[in-house]
Amino acid sequence: MKLINKTVSLTQRVLIYGPPKSGKTQLAGALAEHYNLIWFDLENGYATLTKLPSAYQDRIELISIPDSRVFPIAVETLLKVINGAECKICEAHGKVACPAAPCKEAYTRVCLNEISSDTIVVFDSLTQFSNSCISHITKNQADDYKLDYADWGQLAVLVDKFLSQVQVARYNVVCITHEAEVEMEDGKSKLVPVCGSTKSSRNTAKYFDNVVYEEL
Repeated sequence: MKLINKTVSLTQRVLIYGPPKSGKTQLAGALAEHYNLIWFDLENGYATLTKLPSAYQDRIELISIPDSRVFPIAVETLLKVINGAECKICEAHGKVACPAAPCKEAYTRVCLNEISSDTIVVFDSLTQFSNSCISHITKNQADDYKLDYADWGQLAVLVDKFLSQVQVARYNVVCITHEAEVEMEDGKSKLVPVCGSTKSSRNTAKYFDNVVYEEL
């Protein structure tokens, strides 16, 4: 195909990052004025969204993922969801196809392959997704275990598996994460969006069309 005949996609992949309590969630939530939002809440931070006007809240489908060190469910669920196929996520545990009897009735159906242009998928946050990946990798280790070379490699694979799907998504995506100061390859320090290891975080922005830095 000639480049002149190539149609530019109108969907956007946006990354919002910054320090804690700088308004990242509120900024993304304000999109509900014009769009329907499918909101994956990995940090139990939905209280911020309850401050939005009721009309906005009515356009937000909230999917709570109760991720923790002892129950790192976010990495499992999001890697299934991001592939685009139909997923039934239980409301109690945030797990796809949860085997618990009550969860077979109380679930939210998500199929990203069916998302239209009037909907935005929000992942809040990549910081917690990274923590979930690490907890998943070290789940059989002692609490004071330090990641080795192979563990860091596995973390990079999980992060890239998720972000590479975001990069090619045919629907609107917003990812929220925190900032970290890291040393770049040229020796200079820079604030970067957190996702995975220091090396992965240096390259997180490359997967997105637009990057927004939020500050106090």
